[in-house]
Amino acid sequence: MSVLPDRYEMVIGLEVHTHLKTASKLFSPAPVQYGKEPNHSVYPIDLAMPGVLPVLNERVVELSIRLGLAIHATVNPYSVFARKNYFYPDLPKGYQISQFEEPVVSEGWLDIEVEVAENAESGSTGTGKEKKKKKGAAPNFERKRIGITRAHIEEDAGKSIHDVSIAGSEDSCIDLNRAGVPLLEIVSEPDLRSAQEATAYLRALRSILRYLGVSDADMEKGQFRCDANVSLRLRGAPEFGTRTEIKNLNSFTNVEDAIEAEALRQLELIEDGEDVVQATMAYDPERHRTSVMRLKENSDDYRYFPDPDLIPLRIDSAQIEAVREALPELPEEKRNRFEGEYALSAYDAGVLTATRSLADFFEATARDCGAPKVAANWITRDVLRELKERECELEDLSLTPGMLGKLIALVEEGRLTARSASQLFPYLVSDGGDPETLMVERGLEAVSDVGAIDGFVDEVISANADVVEQVRDGDDKPLNFLMGQVMKASQGKAEPGQVRKALADKIRG
Repeated sequence: MSVLPDRYEMVIGLEVHTHLKTASKLFSPAPVQYGKEPNHSVYPIDLAMPGVLPVLNERVVELSIRLGLAIHATVNPYSVFARKNYFYPDLPKGYQISQFEEPVVSEGWLDIEVEVAENAESGSTGTGKEKKKKKGAAPNFERKRIGITRAHIEEDAGKSIHDVSIAGSEDSCIDLNRAGVPLLEIVSEPDLRSAQEATAYLRALRSILRYLGVSDADMEKGQFRCDANVSLRLRGAPEFGTRTEIKNLNSFTNVEDAIEAEALRQLELIEDGEDVVQATMAYDPERHRTSVMRLKENSDDYRYFPDPDLIPLRIDSAQIEAVREALPELPEEKRNRFEGEYALSAYDAGVLTATRSLADFFEATARDCGAPKVAANWITRDVLRELKERECELEDLSLTPGMLGKLIALVEEGRLTARSASQLFPYLVSDGGDPETLMVERGLEAVSDVGAIDGFVDEVISANADVVEQVRDGDDKPLNFLMGQVMKASQGKAEPGQVRKALADKIRG
């Protein structure tokens, strides 16, 4: 829901900096490592020491091509490395090697799925006055295409540390381990119109990066950071307003909250008759406010010029085609296939393809149990709940697709009730094991013997004569109560389908 009056709209463009998944840095053999002691992963080339020369990491070129192809962009056969000059304590060279006028990738796009609420007055979808979605109703999404201006290669700077608990001192400290780590800066067109669209775009982009193996895009490690350019204009106006740039947002929540806070700040200025000044902004999540860090620099301030130590990067068509042939199935393609091949809803297919590991887990589970829709239900409900509660990744669980597939198969075969399967599930998540063995050891195998079930049914019918009469009179609702009593008597082991049939047969003759 928009934080603005209906007469205004946001115009948002995002600049994403993502670390590329390489073993070494962009122009030096220094290893890319996370969690090392400060300043223990540096190299003379990254510090521009006298007499050293940068050498381009070939892996970076391949990963850049991968992303370019995945976002439907042009992979340029000729691109140039430039020096971006500015002075900051964590930039040891006094300049950053980047690309400017001639990037490696340009003119792409990415489709996102945007949740749309129902309009309270008309029942249609859209923005404005909205009503709450019915509880349990599937979200309603519409697709929107976001242009991507460019993706260019650059080296990361070091890191300034102002936190006393980390630095061990009240002084600001510098850690240069990150200096020289290869980045792609991915710049969108100003096509986003809400904070929610911005986070949807970021999630879609991060999913692609991970599917491709281009980046782990771990936000906590600083591998996926975002600068948000925000401006306001009257809805329908052709001209953009004055934009500001919110720097270094490193979580989806911060991105969404910071954009909304900056939009409200600009709205207050405009409504008070004041001008919005182009500036670089910082976001304070505790106060939920943005503040001016400095007036915004323009490209002229950086005095870009081609790096004299690096020749232009040339990529031939054969190399591009070789990378294209090796591309994995991407999220959108996989989502469409899941809907068609497994008859899943668009929502379930979207959830299951959010990450490559989850999609692979689902397919392996569905193959093992032969019941794709049931597998989808278990994963979207039970597996994702465990991941959320444990705050961990799929690979951290002891549960494997084979275990879950076998558990589901036991239920589908009638050897295990859904209730008993739910009891076994936490053990498989924590410790793993063979579901069939655990079922037998815990005495959970479903009672399917007709004689045994008839005994439980007779016992329940005798003890609930008044309820039985209601069913005989044509009211089916009490039948569920009787089923519950039979399941209780059998300690949840009786096969529900046989229980219902036995009750119906005995009550109605």
